[in-house]
Amino acid sequence: MMKWLFRWLFRLLILLVVLVVAAILLLDTIAREITEYRLQQQTGLEVRIGRMRVGLLDPRLTIENLVIYNSAGFGGSPLLDAPELHVECDRNPFFHPSFHFKLVRINLARLNLVEDAKGRKNLNELWKQLQKPGAARTSTPTVKSHSTGTNGFPRIDTLNLSLGRATYISLKNPGKVDELVLDVRNQIYTDVSSPAQMQNILLVILLSRHNLLGGDGQYWLDALGLPKMK
Repeated sequence: MMKWLFRWLFRLLILLVVLVVAAILLLDTIAREITEYRLQQQTGLEVRIGRMRVGLLDPRLTIENLVIYNSAGFGGSPLLDAPELHVECDRNPFFHPSFHFKLVRINLARLNLVEDAKGRKNLNELWKQLQKPGAARTSTPTVKSHSTGTNGFPRIDTLNLSLGRATYISLKNPGKVDELVLDVRNQIYTDVSSPAQMQNILLVILLSRHNLLGGDGQYWLDALGLPKMK
């Protein structure tokens, strides 16, 4: 009896070790599928992630080739294409209530702004979707941190920002496509701790690349939710 029990306990231990190793090897795949599902639930849009790496002991996360697609009403084309999103924390947020971001690296290659036949804009509709109670219920709970910035905005020691280009198309006139080329590569910003700072960063980038103070260029500021310039 003891030999039989010992033999099965040994087999169970081996099985548990195999399962743990498999879970570690599949961690990135499982995390990617869960993240895709959660983003689709929150946005109501199709989401695809090429690869996702989660630090098991090291508090860092990397998402590669993230694509969020417009709904059918906005043509079904990609809304945004981000080759890389990388985040590093000073502490693991799952175990420490006080943490902040040491590094946030964002590479946004393309953003496609679309206005449908009724005059609705895809980014505005996406924002409305994110404000719905159902989307809020499926979102990840906010981790309160003593190191956060203004209004709960996470404090970022170093922000590495790369921005490619944006296009604007109205389905009222689908033959006309306006393009805004930014071509920002690894621009570094430090001590970012509020939405206002992020807004100012984008505004400075836009104004340094293009004259958007008047004329048709004003819709880029409107579409991106940036303040109008006088």
